[in-house]
Formats: sequence, structure tokens, C-alpha cells
Amino acid sequence: MKTDIEIAQEAVLRPITEVAGQLQMKEEDLELYGKYKAKISDEYMEKIRNNPDGRLILVTAINPTPAGEGKTTTSVGLGQAFGKLGKKAVIALREPSLGPCFGIKGGAAGGGMAQVVPMEDLNLHFTGDFHAITSANNLLAAMLDNHIHQGNELGIDTRNVVWKRCLDMNDRALRNVVVGLGAKTDGFVREDHFVITVASEIMAVLCLAEDMEDLKKRLGRMVVAYNYGGEPVTASDLKAVGAMAALLKDALKPNLIQTLEHTPAIVHGGPFANIAHGCNSVRATRTALKMADYVITEAGFGADLGAEKFFDIKCRAAGLKPDAVVLVSTVRALKYNGGIPKAELGAENLEALGRGIANLEKHMENLQKYGVPVVVTLNSFITDTEEEIRYVERFCKERGCEFAISQVWEKGGEGGIALAQKVLEVLDTRESHFRTLYEDQASLTEKIETVAGEIYGAEGVEYSSAAAKQLKRLSELGFADLPVCMAKTQYSLSDEPSLLGRPSGFRIHVREVYVSAGAGFVVVLTGTVMTMPGLPARPAALGIDVEDGRITGLF
Repeated sequence: MKTDIEIAQEAVLRPITEVAGQLQMKEEDLELYGKYKAKISDEYMEKIRNNPDGRLILVTAINPTPAGEGKTTTSVGLGQAFGKLGKKAVIALREPSLGPCFGIKGGAAGGGMAQVVPMEDLNLHFTGDFHAITSANNLLAAMLDNHIHQGNELGIDTRNVVWKRCLDMNDRALRNVVVGLGAKTDGFVREDHFVITVASEIMAVLCLAEDMEDLKKRLGRMVVAYNYGGEPVTASDLKAVGAMAALLKDALKPNLIQTLEHTPAIVHGGPFANIAHGCNSVRATRTALKMADYVITEAGFGADLGAEKFFDIKCRAAGLKPDAVVLVSTVRALKYNGGIPKAELGAENLEALGRGIANLEKHMENLQKYGVPVVVTLNSFITDTEEEIRYVERFCKERGCEFAISQVWEKGGEGGIALAQKVLEVLDTRESHFRTLYEDQASLTEKIETVAGEIYGAEGVEYSSAAAKQLKRLSELGFADLPVCMAKTQYSLSDEPSLLGRPSGFRIHVREVYVSAGAGFVVVLTGTVMTMPGLPARPAALGIDVEDGRITGLF
């Protein structure tokens, strides 16, 4: 069986100008990065801004398991299937981070016959967007430390610096560091921290910004520290906004590539959903809606994280109204949630399926709370039995959700036609009544407890003494009207990764709260989730190489 990278490298790609031509774009509408990648120009986005919007379809999933779910694969295959049906569709995805590519999770290009290409470029440096974000983040950090070294005119309390440096790599040794060691000219000594680039507030700011003007306003609002009076010090106070904007000028423009079947794909931005807000950029989604009749986008990890943030943060900020949701699952993942070890998932086991399907049920219930029609799809494996498939189908239909099988990994767009037809049927017959989960006016604790209770199924929330003080202070500073961005493990509905299925009787543990004022949300750290991941015992990097000029081992 061929690997994903072998399939991608054997594909015959069309020049990106030809792919863009399917959308009536001209070469001057693009800024080319070689033959197969391009950025969409600001002039083109301005030209189409009054076009009618297409229909917006969100793809999300159950909680991820080692058995695999295939959310991005389904997104790509669904877009290809729309093309097979003669529909004008665009896929809007996030960019991959280098950390998971060299760690354990892998990339974000899809898989099998449902991939976006060039796959190696996308999963590695792509068009340099993440490097620009990293540079802008660390420029601000350098300017902050330099300001203190040069006399500290703003009266920054060096014990209350909250801006962290970042790196697009999994590196646990950088979570907690000391900077400024050495001579007096080497700066002041203080504790510092790194986050992975996808958790940087600048990633969130870029993904939520409408244009350059909005980007600069958001950058300026970012809180970097507090002064001796306890008041916020911002990037604007440090006069760092213009230089950061210069670094981000090109990164703000969405990227256009293609699928294996030449469906246009806009890939832009990449915050993780477990530690950030988990959606591609507002600019990419809005541009896609002006370019096509149907836009397929995705939100990271399970629906308890990605979809919740897509609805309550991205849609709230951008005024987006999704028309349908596709919820991805697999028979294997459901049996894993039912307590079956990974090595035994190939055997039929209706009893385990019956236990594990509670995880799917909870996600179905959650999505229905937002008033958007739901289609459940099973990403097909050859070990799935007819009885197992029918069990899941009956379960979904009894709970008011439509159902379809997806075989896009094996068959590409052809394997997604049944799913595409079901989505089209839902779009034609069921109206979306989208609503967010909570109101802006609710207090921060009310928002946290609403998500914990309504989405996770927790019986309550426990706050550390530090978190309680931080919530009180943020409310006093005027940030109470912001939505909350919950940082939580992706593996469970709870904040304990080992609690699979649909746990009950648990409490969510909030250990830290801070504001991302530029992005426009309050980040809530729960459990032991980390904003700088580490590498596993055997990282994927051990198997990656270059042979005869071609990258090998990249999935």
C-alpha cells in the first residue's frame, strides 16, 4: 500500500494559474510562489467583496483517538466530490505546524486519495506564513526586553511580563527558561517562556483580522506586560505595531493550492484547537465564500474544541453563519471509545460500539445546540462490517441527524459522492438557525461554566486561587465581554485525557486565565494542557529523509 507522500508525489499537478482559472481568476489576481502555490492578491479580494456568499459547510469530528478519524481527509474528499457533481466548490483549511510533522500527530494535508498538494511544501515551510508570525512574535519580545534594558520608561513590572517567545517546533525544554544571564549589557535576568507558534496570539490575530488596518489595531491591543500600577502595557505602547505589520504583510494574504483532483483549496492560518481557537483565517473563509457556491472548511480536533470555537469565537467575530455541519467518525474510533485496544479494533464488536457511540452522541447533541443541521459521516475502513455501519446509521437517524458513508481515502471524490449528495439534500431541505452558545454580556465565569456544562458535560468547574484572581482582575480591566477560548486536552470531553467515551460526574479544573486582547478572547487553561508540546519517545523526525532530491518518510 502506498504512503500518503508517495501518492502525493506521483500526482500530476496543474499549474496554479489553471486551478485559479476554474474560479474565473486571472494570473494578475495571484502572487505566485513557484508553479503550484500562490497568494491571493489584496486587489482581487477587494474586487469580489460584493459577490454573493456561497453556502458554508463546517467539517468537525468526535474526540481524536489513535484509531484515526480523518477530518481533513473528509474535508478534502467532500470538496472533490462536489467537483464530481459539477458544483463550484472551494476547500478552506488551516496550515500545518512543523511541531506535529516532526512529532507524532502528522501533517494536515488529508490522506490517501483525498489530499491537498504539493503535500511536502504544505507540511513544511509552505509560503513562510508561520515563519513570519514567529518573527513578529519574537520581535515584540525583543523590543519589550530592550525597552526595560534601556530605562523602562513605561514602568513595566519585570515580575509581570506576560508576552512569551515562540517557536514552530515541539520543544519541552523551552517551556520555562531564564533569559538575560551574563554581563549587564546582556539584559536583565528574568524567567521567560516559549509557546509553539500556533499558540501565539499573533496567530490568532492574523486569523481573525479583516484587513491590514484591522490587523494593526489588533496587534496594538495585545497585552505584553503590566506596569507597577497593575495596568496593562500593550504592543502599541512599545511602538512595535508598524514593524510587526511589515513582517506580516504577505502572511496576511490567503494561499491557494489544489487537491489531487485539482479542486481549489485556500489554506491559511493554523491555530491549534486544544490550545488556541482552532480555525483557519477569517480572510480565507470570507474570500472562499465570494469565490464559490459551496465552501468546505474545518475546525481542529473534536467538536468540543474546534467546532465550539468556530461557532463561539470565529463566527461571532466575523458574522459568519454556517449552513450545515459534517461530523466525522469511524467505527474503529467508536470501538476504541468503548474500551477496545487499538490492536483489536478490526474485529466486529457491537457491544463495544454500543458503549463508545456515546462519544458521538454527545457531539451530535452539542452541535444541535447551535441550530445548524448535522450530517454524520463514517470514514470507511475495510474492517467495518455491514452490521456495525447499520448500527451507527440507525443511531444517528433516531437522533435527528442525517447519515452517509465516506470512502474518500480510498476513492477520492468518487468515494465522497454519497456524502456530498446528503449534504446537498440537507442544504436544500433544512434551514440553519445558527446561534452562539452564550451572550457577550455573560460574565467570564458564566461563559466558562456554560461551555464546561453544556459542551463537555461537566458537573462543575474548579478554579485555582490564581485563576480566580485573574478572572476578577480581567473583569475589572474591562475584558468581561470577550468570549472564552478553552485550552483543554483534545482526547476527552473532560480535562483528563484517559476519560474516554462520554464521561460524567467530573469537574473541569481551571489553573490559569489570561487575555488575548488583540485576538479578542480570554484564554482559559484547564487540566495539564501545554502551550508548548514535547516530542514523543520516537518522533516522526527519525523517519524523515531526502533521497535523490525527494523528501521521504513524511507520512
